[in-house]
Amino acid sequence: MSIEAINLEKKYLTKKRIGLISSEKEVVEALKGVSFEVGDGEIVGLLGPNGAGKTTTVKILSTLLIPDSGRALVNGLDVVKEAKKVRKIIGIMLTVEKGFYGKLTGKENLEYFSALYGLKKDFSRRKISELMDLLGLRELGAEDKLFEEYSLGMKARLSLARALLKDPPVLILDEPTLGLDPPSSRKIRELVMSLAKEEDKTVLYTTHNMFEAEILCDRILLINEGEIVAEGTPRELKRRIPKLKTIEIIAKNEIRTEDLKYEIERLIDGRVSISADGTIEIKAKLKTYEKGLSEILGKIISLGLDIVSVKVEEPTLEDVFVHFTSE
Repeated sequence: MSIEAINLEKKYLTKKRIGLISSEKEVVEALKGVSFEVGDGEIVGLLGPNGAGKTTTVKILSTLLIPDSGRALVNGLDVVKEAKKVRKIIGIMLTVEKGFYGKLTGKENLEYFSALYGLKKDFSRRKISELMDLLGLRELGAEDKLFEEYSLGMKARLSLARALLKDPPVLILDEPTLGLDPPSSRKIRELVMSLAKEEDKTVLYTTHNMFEAEILCDRILLINEGEIVAEGTPRELKRRIPKLKTIEIIAKNEIRTEDLKYEIERLIDGRVSISADGTIEIKAKLKTYEKGLSEILGKIISLGLDIVSVKVEEPTLEDVFVHFTSE
């Protein structure tokens, strides 16, 4: 395994305010025995709400935090006892803006970090040129542009280039597409997919974008309140909530009234919109399927509606996320 987390625990001591000026100490359990594995060449998504423990986990694996207990290994190296060796084989992207120098160009920034990493000049020169092409920075004219003049998308690409400078076998990417426009996000995703599938790099990837997680990740780890609450492929996780379905009904009604809209919403606990021509669009999340679709349709017909079409959709990864993190 490229990454192994074994019963990781981490607590923070914070201050909780009481009233206007008083406060008391409070212990926050960020991680409560987190364990998981990431295989060679695998893209694993670490998903969870804000404050769930994602960043703490990522920082421990990146040697930036020391766990209170438990172990973490990267390619068999202990992230605490062998931190220097671990740093040589991982590429980290924690934010798209921090650590760069505004008065240096993109190329100069990468040259600086290459020297900091102790890379040989010939290797560094070739690698920087390769990354400028690979990430489209040269095409965007960003190679010789000052970093302070970069757009957010350019900064994200340069940040990923920095993570790849050492040609590491393991990548840890913390929300790399956060705030990016669709073309920049797609470029990052395509590159990450290529690195894993063609170069056999291992990727631990955090994101709040459910669409991104579904198309990119081989497996998903769902973390909530410092614990892994579910894991599996996107398809496996969806199968674990088979009763949660989305129903979409298109119906017709000659009389358009708000009372009718209220009656339908009360009946199915969903969202109803009525157009000027009397077309009624009904969307609802069915948390239980015990009553059956036929009974639901019968109740809608009893209100005097003519049903035009019915569509039932399987759960999305967003449904999975909400289901497991709200339990």
